[in-house]
Amino acid sequence: MRSQFQFKAISALAAAPNAATLRTSKLIAEEEAEVLGFLSQRPDRTFGLLGFIRSNGLVSSHNRGTFYACRDEQGELQGVALIGHHLLFEARSEAATAAFARLAQQCPDVYMLLGHHEDVQTFWYYYAAGGAVARQVARERLFEQRWPVAVREPIAGLRLATPADLDLIIPVHAQMVLEESGEDPLQQDPEAFRQRCRRRIDSQMTWVWVETGRLIFKIDIVSDAPEVTYLEGLWVASEERGKGYGKRCLSQLTQAFLIRSRAVCVLVNENKSAVHDFYCRAGFKPAGIFETIFLRQKIC
Repeated sequence: MRSQFQFKAISALAAAPNAATLRTSKLIAEEEAEVLGFLSQRPDRTFGLLGFIRSNGLVSSHNRGTFYACRDEQGELQGVALIGHHLLFEARSEAATAAFARLAQQCPDVYMLLGHHEDVQTFWYYYAAGGAVARQVARERLFEQRWPVAVREPIAGLRLATPADLDLIIPVHAQMVLEESGEDPLQQDPEAFRQRCRRRIDSQMTWVWVETGRLIFKIDIVSDAPEVTYLEGLWVASEERGKGYGKRCLSQLTQAFLIRSRAVCVLVNENKSAVHDFYCRAGFKPAGIFETIFLRQKIC
């Protein structure tokens, strides 16, 4: 285990915070406006949660988990969490973080924990006490773009993906998942992975550039919200790299996204310095440090 997992001195956490005045409960669809208002206060940390809600609503099987609220004695929100395949949370106190961590211990299906690195470190302290084991840890840099955006020559063939592009997209996206998580989705559950890729296409969340049946560029929208547009999975065919195509496609899309969002952001693994340089040259600015912990699945 990496040394950073010794997140806090034991003396500083000799006793868990008193969370007696807090209560957690499942969120219902009628609470969506309240939750969006809460999460919109810190979109640089909550873009993942905002993306799930904007795309699927608070209650949906497509979230692959359940949304929970943490409220104080007055019923005011102190935190929101998605607990399921993904473990995402926004908490305004350590007590709220601890409450979500204890709740998440009851979910055996958590695959990954993602958040601002300081928040993840606090969460992990309480969550790991329930027996959770990290399989892989990654630290990412958040890069953000706001106006103004450099104007570059547009790519005429850049467009939203269609179902006809699915077989071109699947192997590329699967390879990117394998590189980040250490697990191949085409080996684990290929049909479910195919369905998720198809749903992104049907939801107009995947952009591609295809020439003569060959995929040259791909990127996915994870969160498309007024507060922030969060992108992932930017890919350029290896034989086409170094020609400026990636920056041209990204500039073209970023200009369009910033018409409806205040910012565009991406997460990049801390070890990929060349990708950091790419986003900096494209006009993105470093905006924070995040952490992803992939969980070792429990064998029942």
